[in-house]
Amino acid sequence: MPIKNYLELKSELTTCHNGEGQVKTVNVFDKELTSPLNFVHYTVLPPLTSIGLHTHGDDEELYIVLAGEGAMTVDGTESTVKEGDVILNPPFGSHALRNTSESEELKILVMEAGA
Repeated sequence: MPIKNYLELKSELTTCHNGEGQVKTVNVFDKELTSPLNFVHYTVLPPLTSIGLHTHGDDEELYIVLAGEGAMTVDGTESTVKEGDVILNPPFGSHALRNTSESEELKILVMEAGA
């Protein structure tokens, strides 16, 4: 069983789904997975950045909030999220995530399964 430390892996800065600013993403697992998971990413949203609103096909994602807080929109409903929250983004759903803090990072783990 491979073990990886997401804090020690190479990261890249990208604009995510036309969101605001650049977020840091670490691809923890993808091509080597043999499970129904498509990928596992560790993502850091600096203050006032976002993952833009986007829609998936017949896959689903879990967002796990590791640190910070923000505003999560799932299928048109916006909710405040914080450390410890786990958000299900269902198949064919739309979602976005925004770091609402002016000083703290929002850190999440993203897992996608299906399709």
